[in-house]
Amino acid sequence: MFNKILIANRGEIALRIIRSAEQLGIRTVAVFSDADKFSPHVVSADEAIHIGASPAPQSYLAFDKIIAAAKRTGAEAIHPGYGFLSENADFAAACEQAGVCFIGPPANVIRTMGSKRDAKALMAKSGVPIVPGFIGDLSNEGLEAEAEKIGYPVLIKASAGGGGRGMRLVQSGNNFAAALLSARREAKSAFGDDSILLEKYIESPRHIEVQVFGDTHGNIIHLFERDCSVQRRYQKLIEEAPASQLTTAEQEQIQRAALTAAEAIGYVGAGTVEFVLDERGDVYFIEMNTRLQVEHPVTEMITGQDLVALQLRIASGGTLPDQSDICAAGHAIEVRLCAEDSARDFAPSIGTISHLTLPERRYRVDHGIAVGLDVSPYYDSMIAKLIVCAEDRAAAIKHAIRALEQSEVAGITTNRDFLLRILAHPNFATARVDTHFIDRHQCDLLVAPPHPDASAIVAAVLFLLTSRSQPGNVISSEPNSPWHRRDAFRMNLPNNEQVHINVDDVTQVIAVEHLEDGFLLKLAQTSASCFVDSLNGAEIIFRMDAERFSARVVATGARMDVFLGGRQYVLGYQDPLYAETLDDAAAGGLAAPMPGVVLEVFVEVGQVLTAGTPIMLIEAMKIEHTITAPFDGLLNEICFKAGDQITAEGIPLAVMEPTALS
Repeated sequence: MFNKILIANRGEIALRIIRSAEQLGIRTVAVFSDADKFSPHVVSADEAIHIGASPAPQSYLAFDKIIAAAKRTGAEAIHPGYGFLSENADFAAACEQAGVCFIGPPANVIRTMGSKRDAKALMAKSGVPIVPGFIGDLSNEGLEAEAEKIGYPVLIKASAGGGGRGMRLVQSGNNFAAALLSARREAKSAFGDDSILLEKYIESPRHIEVQVFGDTHGNIIHLFERDCSVQRRYQKLIEEAPASQLTTAEQEQIQRAALTAAEAIGYVGAGTVEFVLDERGDVYFIEMNTRLQVEHPVTEMITGQDLVALQLRIASGGTLPDQSDICAAGHAIEVRLCAEDSARDFAPSIGTISHLTLPERRYRVDHGIAVGLDVSPYYDSMIAKLIVCAEDRAAAIKHAIRALEQSEVAGITTNRDFLLRILAHPNFATARVDTHFIDRHQCDLLVAPPHPDASAIVAAVLFLLTSRSQPGNVISSEPNSPWHRRDAFRMNLPNNEQVHINVDDVTQVIAVEHLEDGFLLKLAQTSASCFVDSLNGAEIIFRMDAERFSARVVATGARMDVFLGGRQYVLGYQDPLYAETLDDAAAGGLAAPMPGVVLEVFVEVGQVLTAGTPIMLIEAMKIEHTITAPFDGLLNEICFKAGDQITAEGIPLAVMEPTALS
């Protein structure tokens, strides 16, 4: 077994690898970029090496820096985790040339299976069923002709990489050319390769994958299957193991096909063979991921196997357990908690984490975040994985809901409530899921954030009122001085004041009357006698008329995150003495929704645009976002060109002047 390994990754997967390495007595070396210098994985490793600036090409994708760090620290092997260099054949080959073990399959295996074209050709030759399509090299015009032969709808896929990047669904020939250019551009950016293949689009498929392992002694085993059908933009959000509602014949066929695929390539290490299962029960190979998957914990939960430890054992020359020794029990679910706003087309959320509570004592939570850390635009939006396991699927769903309800992240927007709506949906409960689940039920799932009820607003107001009366704000040394008071006391006048709270971008004025031991609050629709029983940091326990509540209020600047009853509400506190500036959008400015890179500008200054016209395309957190005209008007200024970096949220992207279009 190795004495020391370097982890060429960051965040939760780096911490995950560190945990298994520690249990095996292996020392670890972390690498980090500028953005990650305070990240938990840097502190948790035995050693840490800075490898460059925040953008991944200058740090986590820089071969030479990572290999040099391994040589410098005496690491015998490099674990790539997932993403970044984990499926880069050139990196695996460079490790071998440098005399450092790459913890993964050989470079030639990665190269073959990393090319969806080559992988499909090998699978077809080996008798593994593949989706009908086209995998040759042609011009854009030639590919369009092949798409016509296949018949729409057609799926355009990047030949390299995975994660849904470089993938476009085309419903008709009118949209093919634009979709092809977009897919090529995204593939080139993500994988450095704009090669494309075409597939016949399978309607309403389930996404089923099988975890496989191979060792250097010729042994290959599977660790059962997972269902990863709940996806947005071809990226998984919820994963389960085992896949439910498969017939015994379907389960055996998928597992047998996965072993055949792994044997055909002489696989070594951890890998995942991915399939789609259509409504008729037909199975088709789509790709093989030659690495550890994000969703590997659900397999660990049902089998009791440590997959990272298996990787380390195989890479150091050990043997796999027998297939007969691998058994599964129970049902596991993983949900991916992401820094994104589902109500705004899954736009990434950038910011500083001001509060964090995760149910780590009761459930497995894999994460690499902490209070005070910045969620940056440079990396993927996933910030944590919550994994539960129970005796059956229904019980696992209940635990997953409970785990999410106990998860609190303030300072950024997350998809927590969106995940809760998925888990609570009746079709999810009955396992009626496929890769279109979110699109099909978007009216139920993609809704605005919950409107705060009176209790949430009262919690925020009471927190503000009580916080300023906490010990420590002493102005005078006289114990009976009126300057010790932090209420609205005025000589010979009622002890009343107003608190201004922003709710859904609308300011509500709450009238407050200070009572001897509490407050009388008058809200827009109701009034209530309120009493604070305790305030301990962010924890507030209060009574509202006859009802008692426990809440957590996190105030950062003008933002207030209220956690109450398993829900999160984002409110704003407005100081009435502060003159608010004119909103950029109202003044005609188009503000950047997040930091990122401008990929393309579609319009020119002087054009008259209608509302919804695409203005520019930006990329943030590995996802493309189109900025559109918010109203009918004249475009007076464009502030960025293709290739420019948008350094902060709220920066003007363009300026429009409203006009009446005839």
